Amino acid sequence: MQAPDDFNAQPGEVVTLTHGVRRILAPNPSPMTYRGTNTYLVGERDIAVIDPGPPSEAHLKSILGALKPGQHISHIIVTHSHMDHSPLAAPLSRHSGAPILAFGGAEAGRSAIMTQLAKQWLAGGGEGIDASFRPDKELTDGEIVKGDGWALEVIHTPGHLGNHISLALDDMCFTADHVMGWASSLVSPPDGDLTDFMASCHKLRARSWSVFHPGHGAPVTDPAARLDWLIEHRLGREKQILAALEDHTATAKDLAQRIYLDTPAALLPAAERNVFAHLVDLTERSIVNPEPELSVNAVFNRLT
Repeated sequence: MQAPDDFNAQPGEVVTLTHGVRRILAPNPSPMTYRGTNTYLVGERDIAVIDPGPPSEAHLKSILGALKPGQHISHIIVTHSHMDHSPLAAPLSRHSGAPILAFGGAEAGRSAIMTQLAKQWLAGGGEGIDASFRPDKELTDGEIVKGDGWALEVIHTPGHLGNHISLALDDMCFTADHVMGWASSLVSPPDGDLTDFMASCHKLRARSWSVFHPGHGAPVTDPAARLDWLIEHRLGREKQILAALEDHTATAKDLAQRIYLDTPAALLPAAERNVFAHLVDLTERSIVNPEPELSVNAVFNRLT
């Protein structure tokens, strides 16, 4: 259930999505960021900027240039500290005087098992961590951030990254990189945690939403269906892994090569990391066992 490739927003263009919600696309297209990072402006007087984006002088000018007479930036909210979402927060804060709000720094919200893997010098993948990021104010799950005419509810949605949050505005939700229409979310240990990712999917699925505004790509207009697809997609991958371990032990690399038969060789390392995310989750659930210990090079055998 991938969305058609029809998201053709132009970098710097200010698009009104609904009353009080605008989107500006950052000029950072890539295989990991699709057309680029979506920055959102919420409000009519007090403006909350959600995900300022990468370090781009052009994008900074686009955000500041989007302000209309009588408008000012009152809040800068960062959904997570990947390099395509958080670095522009500090320059924007210096220009606007607005505080930076987020769940925490790069390691905030990281689970115990991922902390253990990080101590083994396992590095993350994908967009890259903004290791120096620190908010002026740390947000908590369920907290309400208010401005003139709007209120955003903080929903902690770890999985893609431990400090990842989504933001509810009435029945809309800014889901950043947790739920997107163009691709499934990257979950790459130790930054990404599949156990947390699945729990966050179910957390969002328990509520009724009209639309998701993601960190990359077009609005998701059937949130429930998209969440159902993401959950089933992960469960399907889990079944493939367990089937491959039915009669043989294997490493994450072995399993990736068996399962991702049509994947180009250049993308197999990413596939291996995805398989490893599942194996960590399965280890935590006592369904598989790693030898000699849990690591990206461990040999796994099925227990149940």
